[in-house]
Amino acid sequence: MTSILLSAWLGAAVLFATVVAPAAFAVLPSRLLAGALVGRVLPVLFLSGIAAAVAGLVIDRRGGGAMPNVRRAAMTIIVLACAIAQFGIAPRIERVRSQIVGPIEQLSRDDARRAAFGRLHALSVGWLGLAMVGAATVIVLTSRPLRPDASSRDAPAHPDALASAIR
Repeated sequence: MTSILLSAWLGAAVLFATVVAPAAFAVLPSRLLAGALVGRVLPVLFLSGIAAAVAGLVIDRRGGGAMPNVRRAAMTIIVLACAIAQFGIAPRIERVRSQIVGPIEQLSRDDARRAAFGRLHALSVGWLGLAMVGAATVIVLTSRPLRPDASSRDAPAHPDALASAIR
C-alpha cells in the first residue's frame, strides 16, 4: 500500500515538474498567469506528499521488508521536504511576489526582489526534488527485498518439494 500511495504521488510530481509547469509557461499568454497556475497546483502537490508519506509511515509500522529504517527515514524526508516547501518557502515567495508589480522578468537582474524570488524558487524546486528522491527510494525498497530469504537460500531442496513444483 505504501508503494502505491507514493507511486501515485511521485507520478503526479513528475507530471507536474516535467509537463504541467513547463507547458503553463509555454502556452499561457503571460508568465504572470503561468506562475499563478503553478502556484495553485503546488500546494496540492506538497500537501498530498505530506499525507502520502504520513500514511506510509503509519502503514510501515506493521511491516518488515527491505531496510525498514531507511524506508522510514525516506518517508520522514518526504514529509519534512514538502512541509518546508509549503509552509516555509511558499509564504516567503508570496511575500516577495506581492512586492513586485508586473512580471518578475521586467525587474533588472540586480534587483534584490528578483534575486530573492530566484533563490526561493530554487529552494522550492530543491525541496520538491528531495521529496521525489525520497519517494523513489521508498518505492524501490518497498517493492523488492534487497537480499533473498535466508531460509530458502541456505536450505537444500527437498525432493518432494521439487516434485510438487514440477506438477
